[in-house]
Amino acid sequence: MKDDTQEETPMKLSNANLAALPEAILRPQYDRKSLRAGIVHIGVGNFHRGHQAWYLHRLMQQGLAHDWAIVGAGVRVTDAAMRDKLRAQDCLTTLIELAPDSSSAEVIGSMIDFLPIEEDNAALIVQMAQPSIRIVSLTVTEGGYFIDPATKGFDATHPDIVHDAANPTTPRTAFGAMVAALLLRKQAGTGAFTAMCCDNLLGNGDVLRQTVVSLARMSDPALADWIDANCSFPNSMVDCIVPATGDTERALALGIGLDDAAPVTHENFRQWVIEDTFCAGRPDWDKVGAQFTDNVHAFEAMKIRILNGGHQVISVPAQVLGVEMISDCMEHELIGALFTKVARDEIAPHVHAVPDMTPEAYVDLIQSRFSNPKIVDTTRRVAFDGSSRHPGFVLPSVRDGLAAGTSIEGLALVEAAWARMCAGTRDDGSQIDANDPFWATLNATALRAKDDPLAWLSMSNIYGDLIDSDRFVTAFQNALSAIWADGIANAIQTYLAGHK
Repeated sequence: MKDDTQEETPMKLSNANLAALPEAILRPQYDRKSLRAGIVHIGVGNFHRGHQAWYLHRLMQQGLAHDWAIVGAGVRVTDAAMRDKLRAQDCLTTLIELAPDSSSAEVIGSMIDFLPIEEDNAALIVQMAQPSIRIVSLTVTEGGYFIDPATKGFDATHPDIVHDAANPTTPRTAFGAMVAALLLRKQAGTGAFTAMCCDNLLGNGDVLRQTVVSLARMSDPALADWIDANCSFPNSMVDCIVPATGDTERALALGIGLDDAAPVTHENFRQWVIEDTFCAGRPDWDKVGAQFTDNVHAFEAMKIRILNGGHQVISVPAQVLGVEMISDCMEHELIGALFTKVARDEIAPHVHAVPDMTPEAYVDLIQSRFSNPKIVDTTRRVAFDGSSRHPGFVLPSVRDGLAAGTSIEGLALVEAAWARMCAGTRDDGSQIDANDPFWATLNATALRAKDDPLAWLSMSNIYGDLIDSDRFVTAFQNALSAIWADGIANAIQTYLAGHK
């Protein structure tokens, strides 16, 4: 991307300044003042703005979907900071695409407002109850759906869920707000909306249905039945590597002449595969590259097992070894080889091909994407929330390997590396800061597991009945003992040497 504006004063991102942006920066060609809201999105982070909002923006650039604009929302106090940043720049976002050998920038304008963050979610409920809102979408992290880790059913005992069931008109959670809005729609005869999960969960639409319907049933069984019968919950697979925004990313925007408080960098790859089940209509996202299919599960499984699971394979040992960036992991002689071996031998054999993509070819694609040096994605970010990500991304491959009688030693090594990481220090003695919502529990358990590896596998909320598998237990015990005795580098070398 040409950079001939560095000496000029960066231009504040706003509607008023769109026409005056540097020529190389793409910007909305549609009249943003004429856009009308059709979607409420809860959880306006970088991924949403670099993915779903981009697809909608590109559709708007074609003169389409101008009645499907996004209204942003959040249910956490911390969401207020993002709201302030985006509203100060008319809800515009600069997307900076970073390919290995080039870069480009685009300002997107598909979001038109961001609701206030309120403890009782009153404004959110009112907005979702509007007849014009036909889709409510979410990116609230994989661990945010109140799933019982042992049964995979709905966790009705969580304090926030108990509160929402007892106080359905003043809920704390996004799901409580959705239930409250759907009650208003039912009472007004407005009809249901489509609830669309955009988080990395296998069967994410089914998971969202379980959460919303189960919560409604705790306070209003008739409403729960109405939601279950009338709302759509399409499963989807979403994919684009989108790092967190920090000083580096803001400096990139400044370097091209834009003062954007919350720019988004992303790789030169996107994918969105969606079930075409929308009870109140939808934008024609397929006209800008999204794919509608009846077989989302195969796409989901391939991406979650190889990309998301692969992220854990490399980021966890990287944290212990002090490797900071994902691209550096792929250059590392041990971590890169670990990914290749585990992905090819222990994950891909249990993944089905999808149209135009075999599991083996997908491993090659992910290897290339992880290696992109322009994407400043930290191993700390990727390793965050392992208590949700390992059960969802890694352990299903372990179970499939055990059932098929194939190798699980590399995956057991990854789990042992996670236990080592959660002990809170690197092999060089430096500290690993808390990096999980349940860090205190994980840290205490990891320290016990140094002498008693079974303490780690006894966390039934994560490992379930895997502690009953002699093969997995033995592989894990051997790996963790080796890591503590000789260091993680030697443990990886031993695995690679013994499994060629």
